Amino acid sequence: MGNLRIRPSAPSGHVHHVTPDNAGWTYVGFDLHKLPNAGDVARGSLPDREACIVLISGRASIEVDGQTFLAGERMSPFEGPPHAVYAPAGASWRIEALTPLEVAICTAPGRPGARPARMIGPEQAERLTRGKGTNTRYPTNILPETADADSLLVVEVITPGGHTSSYPPHRHDEDDLPRQSLLEETYYHRLSKPQGFGFQRVYTDDRSLDVAMTIENGDATLVPRG
Repeated sequence: MGNLRIRPSAPSGHVHHVTPDNAGWTYVGFDLHKLPNAGDVARGSLPDREACIVLISGRASIEVDGQTFLAGERMSPFEGPPHAVYAPAGASWRIEALTPLEVAICTAPGRPGARPARMIGPEQAERLTRGKGTNTRYPTNILPETADADSLLVVEVITPGGHTSSYPPHRHDEDDLPRQSLLEETYYHRLSKPQGFGFQRVYTDDRSLDVAMTIENGDATLVPRG
């Protein structure tokens, strides 16, 4: 496993591109597009992978196999829960920015034609509170394990400044529900104050993987195990 911290490749356009091949794992993909102008377009299609298209900020017209969804309200990821669109495996999707747009594409293996495309609006997202004191954070379940999908799990978490997240430390190394599930994870980090920074540590019990990272605004990180 190579570097677990991925810096943005450019200030706009196709900023992040994580695939099973370049991540060195089996299942999860993540892409991020920054479209600075109304009318800018991102598109894609994956024959055997489902996608969850999450609007980080801005408004967009999203077409999935001829079905159009008008999505987006917030102009910042810190202004409430997001709009998202589920695209089944094999579907072609096209995203046209209606305002400056930041949009994430989360992918995982799926069965073509298993279910239709659909909007996941802010009113459908389950908003939670986890932890106490300086461990308090606020997850929003966009596509939880109970949702109608093949293998994707998509969650957005707001962590107040100075707080820790994912506490206590836990792992997703074994397919042993309900004790734990086997997952690969990507994190996309946004900071309300772009000059700020954070820390993330990824480690296994035997320390065969033990990486501590300084995270800056716009970074993506990989958690292959641990």
